[in-house]
Amino acid sequence: MDRIDLQIEIVPVSYDKLHDKKEAESSEDIRKRVMSARKLQQERFKDRPDIFCNAQMTTRDIRKFAQIDPPGQSLLKTAMQKLNLSARAFDRILKVSRTIADLDCSENIQVQHVAESIQYRTLDRDNWGQ
Repeated sequence: MDRIDLQIEIVPVSYDKLHDKKEAESSEDIRKRVMSARKLQQERFKDRPDIFCNAQMTTRDIRKFAQIDPPGQSLLKTAMQKLNLSARAFDRILKVSRTIADLDCSENIQVQHVAESIQYRTLDRDNWGQ
């Protein structure tokens, strides 16, 4: 399972959530963010014809382009220890964090990007499916 970047357990949506009147982000706004993130990645890898997105980064690329701030490092260290994550999962979290930061138009990966990325590793948890 550590070879899969995004692992999300789907649970039934409650009536209250379905009936919530809160306005959600529109598909057009999401599309704009994705296109912007793709442009950032295209620029980042312009000198690397073998890479067109963050998911294709090598370990060397991760060290160069997926640096995280000290609070993010601390959070990731804790997650690695508590969830007993593999080195492969570590790299995948950094790649996904880089993409989340790109979607947020953030040059740097911040702790909230790392936290969100860790949330996408639900199948790595001992209590998955319970």
